[in-house]
Amino acid sequence: MSETEISSLGEFGLIDHLTHDFKVKNASTLRGVGDDCAVLDYGGKKTLVTTDLLLEGIHFDLTYTPLKHLGYKAVAVNLSDIYAMNGTPRQITVSLGISKRFTVEHINELYSGIYAACERYGIDLVGGDTSASVTGLLISITCLGEAQDDEIVYRGGARDTDLICVSGDLGAAYMGLQLLERERVAGAGQEDFQPDFAGREYLLERQLKPEPRADVIAEMRQLGITPTAMMDVSDGLSSELLHICKESGVGCRVYEDRIPIDYQTAVMAEELNMNLVTAAMNGGEDYELLFTVPLTQHEKVEQMNTARLIGRITKPDLGAYMVARDDTELEIRAQGWNAFTNA
Repeated sequence: MSETEISSLGEFGLIDHLTHDFKVKNASTLRGVGDDCAVLDYGGKKTLVTTDLLLEGIHFDLTYTPLKHLGYKAVAVNLSDIYAMNGTPRQITVSLGISKRFTVEHINELYSGIYAACERYGIDLVGGDTSASVTGLLISITCLGEAQDDEIVYRGGARDTDLICVSGDLGAAYMGLQLLERERVAGAGQEDFQPDFAGREYLLERQLKPEPRADVIAEMRQLGITPTAMMDVSDGLSSELLHICKESGVGCRVYEDRIPIDYQTAVMAEELNMNLVTAAMNGGEDYELLFTVPLTQHEKVEQMNTARLIGRITKPDLGAYMVARDDTELEIRAQGWNAFTNA
C-alpha cells in the first residue's frame, strides 16, 4: 500500500481530508470547519471560535524574534480571524509547550506581549494549559468572539459583479522576513555583528508585530458597508482570493496597478532582486482584510481610508486572473504559505 505525503495535500487539503466525513450533531453548531472561525449559537448573539498553533522553527525563529513581540503577534493573528468574520473578539485561552532552555523570565517576556495585545484590543485572558516540550516553544491560542447573526460574513457570499477590496498594503511582512533572514545569515558566527535595519522599520513591524484590522471593521460599520464575503490575508492574497472564489462559486479579476504596496516594500524588493508583485500577491502574514461588497456600494467604498478597490467578482467560468499593467491576464495560482511545504 502506497503512502501519501502530507505536503501533497497542503494545509487546507489535509483539513478537508481529515474532516469531510464529520457530520454536525448539535443544533448550536452553525458553522464548523472551513471558514476563518467556527460559529456557535447558544441563544442571542452568535459565538465565534478560532485557534492558531505557532511552532518554533516553523512559524517563528527566536534568533531575531523578541519574545514580547511573539506574544503580541500570537494574539493578533487570532483576533484577525474574528474580525475577518465581522465579529468582535472577547476572550482568549493560551496554551504553551515549553522546553528546558526557557526560564520563568523568558515566559514572563512572552506574556508581556500577550497582555499588551489584550489591553489594546479589550480582550480577556480566561484560561489555557502548559506542558513540557522537547522540540522548543509551542504556542496555541484560542480566541472567542461574538456577532449578531445577520452581521457574520463568510467566505462564500461573493456574487458576480461584486467589488473586491483589500485593506492596508501587501508584501511588507514578507519583505520584513527576508530582511531578518538576510541579516541572520550575514551575522552568523559573529559576536559583535550589528544588523542593518536603517530605514526598514516599517517592514520589521509588519513582520514582528502585525495589527489586526479592527479599524477596518469600525470604518465599514460607520459608512454602512456590508461585505458579502471576507477573510484575512494570512497566506497571501492569491491564496485568499482563490478561497473566496471556491467557496462562493465565482471567478475574479484583480488589477496589478491597484494592488497596494508600501514604498519600503518596493525598495526592499529591488534591493533583493525580487519580483514586487509576486511578493505582494504571495508573501503572506499581512493580516489585512480581503472583502467583497455589492456594486451598489461603490461610492461608500471610495470613501474608505483603510481599504481600496482592487478588482471585481466575475462568473465562475471566467476563472481567477490578475490583469497586468499591459492588460494581459495572468492566472492566479495559490503560491502563498503552506505549513507542510514551507517547513
